[in-house]
Amino acid sequence: MIAYIDGKLTFKDPTYVIIEANGLGYQVKIPLSTYASLQEGERCKLLTYLHIKEDGHTLFGFSDSQQKNMFLDLISISGIGPGTALMVLSSLSPSEIQHAIISEDLRTIQGVKGIGGKTAQRIILELKDKMKKASMTTETKQIGGFSHNTLRNEALSALVTLGIPRMAAEKSVDSILKKEGDKISLEQLIKLALKSA
Repeated sequence: MIAYIDGKLTFKDPTYVIIEANGLGYQVKIPLSTYASLQEGERCKLLTYLHIKEDGHTLFGFSDSQQKNMFLDLISISGIGPGTALMVLSSLSPSEIQHAIISEDLRTIQGVKGIGGKTAQRIILELKDKMKKASMTTETKQIGGFSHNTLRNEALSALVTLGIPRMAAEKSVDSILKKEGDKISLEQLIKLALKSA
């Protein structure tokens, strides 16, 4: 998995960029919001997602983790491919998408080219709980250099990497954080979660 690309932006188009890194030119598909934040000829860093299919590999790039995470949430929904997810992110910001999902605003989501009524309903149905949790945790205060959200996300990422199913990891981490609060260290949280997952 290619986590990010850091190099010189040699070409920029509203739908893709070419970044030169170590003598190689990487073609990376991007949403419009990322396009606006890039300057041709300058050094840039994009967070990436590598999509692998039988007929080819496609690299998708994002200027920040909010965009990338929303992209990953969208493509986790059955029937939504990377192209559609990119279209959603080109039409709406991650916070607008989150707000539309939480408030069940079908009209906003359907306003995106290529998103019909059934797909918009599926997006709301499958992501509503996750978006509500995310919006609640972003409102929590930073404690000891780690926000509740960062601590939770880092623990979940580690647990999933270690082979724990995401749903079980989320349940375990959330119950530990509820009991222990934010004073728990990342290492302690992961250890406790591994015991209870």
